Amino acid sequence: GSLPFALSSYPGPEFSDAQIEEELQISNLKFQICSDAELVEQAARDIADGLVVGWFQGRMEFGPRALGNRSILADPRRAGMKDVLNERIKKREPFRPFAPSILEEHVGEYFEQTHPSPAMLMVYEVKPDRRDEIPAVTHVDGTGRLQTVTRSANERFYDLIQEFYQLTGVPLLLNTSFNENEPIVCTPRDAIDCFLKTRIDVLYLGNCVVRREWLNNVQI
Repeated sequence: GSLPFALSSYPGPEFSDAQIEEELQISNLKFQICSDAELVEQAARDIADGLVVGWFQGRMEFGPRALGNRSILADPRRAGMKDVLNERIKKREPFRPFAPSILEEHVGEYFEQTHPSPAMLMVYEVKPDRRDEIPAVTHVDGTGRLQTVTRSANERFYDLIQEFYQLTGVPLLLNTSFNENEPIVCTPRDAIDCFLKTRIDVLYLGNCVVRREWLNNVQI
């Protein structure tokens, strides 16, 4: 038989809250511990406010795409967000698109095709009347390589997008891999190092939150 999507697409390592907190303490980083509800509320608000969020949760994805556990997340409504991400973090060619992660039940509202794309491997056409609404994830040819998200596949990521939807009326996020010209981060140490050397605004590491303005004297 076949494995459920959640098992087959997120087979990588997972780290306990204790391991994450230990790494943050070793790095001498100030952090806040949140409940699950507080975490998604804060992260959704940060993204809606235009902040760039590093999102490190649960088991690591398998394959070349970030699927919501080792992701950099941003507001798809902001046309300038592509340039912000390229300038501050990704350092890649400006023509390369960023991907949308959308609640599966809303795909038909934004895209011409509606079948599921949980592994971010399918390119769909953005509906013409929606392109100005989500410019940061609409490629120059009017398409998007999207990930459809269900709660059964990734509960926390689904809840985050749902919270963003409640805030903004837009049921999707810009989702790019959590890295800077290196392999996607795997461990809490990888995520902290990437956060410190880039200009990600906020790091959500399990249930811990680190904000750039809290860094003080940490070596960057």
